[in-house]
Amino acid sequence: MPVGTLGTVKSLSPEEVADCGAQIILCNTYHLYLRPGCDVINLFSGLHNFMHWDKPILTDSGGFQVFSLAKISKTTEEGFAFQSHIDGSKHLLTPEKAVETQICLGSNIIMCLDKCIAYPADKNAAKEALELTSRWAKRCKKTWETHTEKENALFGIVQGGMFTDLRRISAHALAEMDFPGYAVGGLSVGEPKEIMLEVADFTLPLLPKTKPKYVMGVGTPEDLVELVSLGADMFDCVMPTRNARNGQLFTESGKINISNARYKNDTGPIDPDCTCYTCRNYSRAYLRHLLMGRELLAYRLNTIHNVHYYVNLVKNMRSAICRGEFDAFKKDFYDKRRSQD
Repeated sequence: MPVGTLGTVKSLSPEEVADCGAQIILCNTYHLYLRPGCDVINLFSGLHNFMHWDKPILTDSGGFQVFSLAKISKTTEEGFAFQSHIDGSKHLLTPEKAVETQICLGSNIIMCLDKCIAYPADKNAAKEALELTSRWAKRCKKTWETHTEKENALFGIVQGGMFTDLRRISAHALAEMDFPGYAVGGLSVGEPKEIMLEVADFTLPLLPKTKPKYVMGVGTPEDLVELVSLGADMFDCVMPTRNARNGQLFTESGKINISNARYKNDTGPIDPDCTCYTCRNYSRAYLRHLLMGRELLAYRLNTIHNVHYYVNLVKNMRSAICRGEFDAFKKDFYDKRRSQD
């Protein structure tokens, strides 16, 4: 899922995002709740009309943003009491309010409010966070069930830090609540890559086989390939868009930094095998020229390419799985990178 934090995938129009092949985007409950607010979005009968996007939207609950952005925050059984990072105004985000806000936004997939912890964290802190997350999940589901139309799917979020026994407790508690889907939270928060994969490898098989499994906030192309290998179905990450604005572009043979002087006279596309709008029409030399001059078009063209690359990577993995050829796909994926190295 390309990330559209404020109701926009940075530098792209909704039509351009769709042209890249994206079927769904992620928007941010915390930010949209603070600005422009549900009163404005209600005027448009939801976020889809407000931002002119006619495909599915997933919204996170806002818990991570309270943890990472709010000026002052306090966690109680009731919820998160925090001050806005925008104007210092005081707010209380409860599990009920998190669900109601996402329903107001008209999200197709909504997330339970969860308690995020920093890495590293001691076991007691991780245990307390997962227990609170489980209690909040029950409240989220109860609130969701009061909306009889249920035009969206509510996902529970597994916590537990990097402790496998806690992850098991969290996954089992959520599975008993029978959510439409499940997310693995608390990964890609600064831990070594091998630990992230070990925890995902342990956690994913604990979740119901017939429900979608979403690993939040991940990651590099290599992360996606490895996590798909382990049974993950859904991902979001700012990496394709943020890196595009910094000139880092993804290709089948690895990533390149378009600001490198070696591309000053390069007449070829970013990736000769890519069919995105940028690669069909523009050279590496031109893209480097735009970026070095800080032209706004650089961010747009680079982002088109990176979003297309990520969406196409997952599309190709899905196709390989359907053909029973994922192992061959994975080998080819790494062979191309080794050839460049």
